[in-house]
Amino acid sequence: MDKSHDVVLAIDIGDAKLAAALMTMKGELLDRDDVDIDYGLNAEALFASLNEIAQGQLERARTHHNARPVAVGVGCAGPVRPDVVAVSPTNIHAWRSFPLRSKLASATSLNVYGDLGAKALALAEGWLGAAQGRESFLAMVVATSVEGGIVLNGQLLDGATGNAGHVGHILVEPNGRRCLCGSRGCLEAEASGPAIEAITGRSPSEPTYEIMQRTGRLVGRAVASVCNLIDIDLAVVGGSVALGFGATFFNSAQESLDEHSQLSFSKGARIIPARLGGRGPLIGAGAVGLRGLRRAARSG
Repeated sequence: MDKSHDVVLAIDIGDAKLAAALMTMKGELLDRDDVDIDYGLNAEALFASLNEIAQGQLERARTHHNARPVAVGVGCAGPVRPDVVAVSPTNIHAWRSFPLRSKLASATSLNVYGDLGAKALALAEGWLGAAQGRESFLAMVVATSVEGGIVLNGQLLDGATGNAGHVGHILVEPNGRRCLCGSRGCLEAEASGPAIEAITGRSPSEPTYEIMQRTGRLVGRAVASVCNLIDIDLAVVGGSVALGFGATFFNSAQESLDEHSQLSFSKGARIIPARLGGRGPLIGAGAVGLRGLRRAARSG
């Protein structure tokens, strides 16, 4: 039998699903599983749901892939505390300051490394996706929520509490809808899936041309603010809303970005689709795990 190879257990805690996968050191997903988030569960029952698919992947590593899990990497909707010591996803009301890292470490007997889901996606798209070779860019997810991660001069920005990149809370509509964060007119309150449905009465899976245009325009406006602020010229956008709306969304977003990026360094900034699609969040979570392993090796 061939010698076993190392893998990372990648875990993505998204807006609607919990997902787990086995990722090789080269970013290949060997196996994966997911479960819909049951918003009626309490904190411990929801973790049990996550742990069930995580344990299933660990078992498949041993029995199907001859693989040795060496760490857990987590991408989680925010806000989070560094390395997901505690998480409080706005969409998961049962988890408020939930000690995710210690729970996963106890359940898996592995070192756990974590970050915001959109920051994880930035690592993935910079490693294997649409931002390969780029030193500075914004990665975004436009789905049930709107989140972002920023890579600047080759470094993923963390911020004071690890929550840098919350582009969903840039103001795009003064006096607009109330956001879950408590403010009004945030991009998330105007362009996320639930916001689209609340504003238009239509599911984001059945948008009109005007809805796709408006959503793209608002995202482009927010991206322009980021480009003008921190001197970047690329935004990579994924998520079910953005990718589902397709060319109409991206064309409208680019027109809005062009309109509002008029400084010499931001003119010509581009907004493009994420390349990794549905694999991106899990590859990103795995990349967070790899980054944690590298850091631990250096400090050791």
